[in-house]
This record gives sequence, structure tokens and C-alpha cells, in this order.
Amino acid sequence: MDSELKAFLTPETRMLLDFIFDGVYIVDTKREIVFWNKGAEKLTGYSSADVTGKRCRDNVLNHIDGNGELMCVRDCPLVKAVESGQFVSEKVYPLHKSGHRFPVSTHVGPIRNTAGKIIGGIEVFRDISAEEKLHTQERKFRKLIKQYVSQTTYNSVLTAVTQDGAVTAGLKDLTVFFMDIVGFTTLSEIHPPEKIVEVLNSFFSLSSYIIRQHTGDIDKFVGDCAMAVFIDAQDAVNAAKEVICQGLPGLNKALNAKGLPEITVRIGINSGKLVQGDIGSAERKDMTVIGDVVNTASRVEKEAFPGTFMITESTLARIDKPQEFEFVKELLLKGKTTPYPALQIKILTV
Repeated sequence: MDSELKAFLTPETRMLLDFIFDGVYIVDTKREIVFWNKGAEKLTGYSSADVTGKRCRDNVLNHIDGNGELMCVRDCPLVKAVESGQFVSEKVYPLHKSGHRFPVSTHVGPIRNTAGKIIGGIEVFRDISAEEKLHTQERKFRKLIKQYVSQTTYNSVLTAVTQDGAVTAGLKDLTVFFMDIVGFTTLSEIHPPEKIVEVLNSFFSLSSYIIRQHTGDIDKFVGDCAMAVFIDAQDAVNAAKEVICQGLPGLNKALNAKGLPEITVRIGINSGKLVQGDIGSAERKDMTVIGDVVNTASRVEKEAFPGTFMITESTLARIDKPQEFEFVKELLLKGKTTPYPALQIKILTV
């Protein structure tokens, strides 16, 4: 061992480093290990006697990076630190004595003598297996939870958690989109439950994909009905067009091939100011939209002809090509004192 490095590694220094739970090892300018603390022994399975006088690449740690590239040959953090004189922090995967690799957060820096000359390097590393597993589970949870709640709900709750606040309700100008399967009750009565579930899952998969492609947010599935919310009324209309003209024919073809019953849908769209927010009790809440705009969208959908969609005048006023639509009929909706005009796109037929 270099005399200056030996002078650095006094008995007191060695004792102090052995009290650290993290792994610590020191190398000379030739990258040969001259000190290996108790923490390093516990984390790697290698004793000090196993590694002293060796290099990492001498079948000791053989660090690899996240892409599986061996770092000891061309991208060694210790070399970077000793050559540059700077501290280096990286996530690497050393080799345990038992043969498995594990993730560590490593911090490497140069060791200098009293004159400032670099005489070696020190690496401090910590096993982050638990953190990595937690992060992986968190990513899986986030991906999974998005299948059960709307994007709006997810974003609102995430914001509330990260900012230590509460999800609040507010008045917003949005477009509400209702879609359901025509004659679903009859289908349920004449086909086995497992087939109905498969049909529903196929229908919801299709509707979810199309709605999200058009920047809509699925608020909920209720029975055979899908409810979505759009910021832009034109996006809602475009989603309805795609469902009726492209999505449904393709879906029915796939259902036919599986021996499953074909389906027909109808869609109702309405726009206006509504309340969007946190609705429910202290124990159970639902991030959703409520108000007359929502109720009207639902009622218009029930009046739409099978295989078509209807919109209201409030939606018509918000879209790019109102000339595509024509007046169909006046709807006397429950709770309304005057008839409600409903419009249907001209190019679609029953």
C-alpha cells in the first residue's frame, strides 16, 4: 500500500468507517482495494481478506450499469473520480459473492494528500433493492389504478397528495358523452353470462380506446353504459363518429368470429357548465360531474336512434361543422317545461 494512503487509513479511520452501515471501500491509484469495511462485507458477502489487493474486475464486484454493460473495463466510476478529481454518483449493479446482482446507489470520490495530490479513491454504496422494489410496485399500481378511475380523478388525487391539499369541486364548461348498448337486457337473457361479460369487455375496451384517442376522460362504466367527459365538444363528436362508423363495425366482425352476439349502440352528447369535483362521504368519494348538463346528456342518449348519436344545440354551438347536423325532433325531457331540440348528424343512418 502506498505510504501516504497507509497514513490516511489510521486505526481510528478504519474503526470509524467500520461503524458505517453502508458499504465503503478504498482503492489506490492502481484501483487495488486497500480497505473494505464491515458494511461492504455484509452487503456483498465478500470478506476483507477476499478482496484486499484485488480490483473490482478481478471477479469481485464486476459492476454493470442499467443496460448490462460491464463498467469495470471502460466506464468505472472510480476511474472517473480519480482522473477527474470530482465526485461521481451512479446507480450500478455489483455482483454478490453468491452470484446474484443487486442495485446500489454509489458515491465515489478522490482521496487527496495534504498537498492536494490524488492518492486513491473511495466508494460508498448502499443497497437500494427495497427502494427499487417499492418504485416498481408504485409504477405498477399507478398503471393499474388508472384502469379503475378516470384520468381526472387520478390527476386530482395525485395533486392533492403531493401538495398536501384536498380535491375540490368547481364549475366547468365541459361536454358529456353517454353511450350504451341497445337491447342489452334482452342480450343478457338469451346468452350465457360469460359471453355477455366478454361482449361487455370488448365494448368497453373499444370505447375506452376511442374516447382516449380523442382526449376524452372516461368518468365511469355503469352496466352497459359508458360515460365520458370532454373539454372540447368537437372531440366528443369525433369520438362518436369513430365509434359508429368505424369502431362498431370492426367490433361486430370480431364478435361474430368468436361466435358472440353483435351489438348496436346509441350515443347522446350535451355541453355546458357543470360541477366537477369530489362527491361523496368522508369514507368513500367519487370524482365525477353532476348537474343538469349531465342529466340531459343521459336523456338525449336514451332518445337517440339505434346505431346513431344525437347532440344538443349547446353542443352544436361549440363544434366546427354544425352544418353536418340536422334537426331530428323535439324531446320533452323529464323535468323540462319546454321541448328540447335534438340534432343528428346527416351522414349517419339507422
